[in-house]
Amino acid sequence: MNYFDRNPHILQWASEEFSIPYKSPIDGRRHRYYPDFIIKSREKDGRVSTRVIEVKPKKQCQPPKQRSRITRAYLQEVKTWGINSAKWEAAREFCADRKWDFVILTEQELGL
Repeated sequence: MNYFDRNPHILQWASEEFSIPYKSPIDGRRHRYYPDFIIKSREKDGRVSTRVIEVKPKKQCQPPKQRSRITRAYLQEVKTWGINSAKWEAAREFCADRKWDFVILTEQELGL
C-alpha cells in the first residue's frame, strides 16, 4: 500500500472497495467477489487507466495436477481452482464492460 501512496502515477486506489457477482461452480448459487485492489493511474502517454488487481499464490492460478489418489487436499485444490476461475471470469467480463484491465499478480510478479 505504501507503493500506491508514494507512486506519483497512481491517482486513486482502494482495497476491496466493491463486489463482482459470480456463480459458484460448487453450489450453483450467486456470490460476491471482492477484488483485492482497484487502481486509477496515469499512463506515460497521459491517459488514465483503471486496473482491478487480485493477488494470489501462483499455485492457485493454475489448475491442480491430476493425482492417482484423491485426497482431501486434492479436493480442496480442485474446489479452490473452480471458485477462483469463476471469480476471475466474472471479473474479466465486469472489467471489459467498463474498459478496465483485470490483473492477477502472484509472488513471482511481486518479486517475493
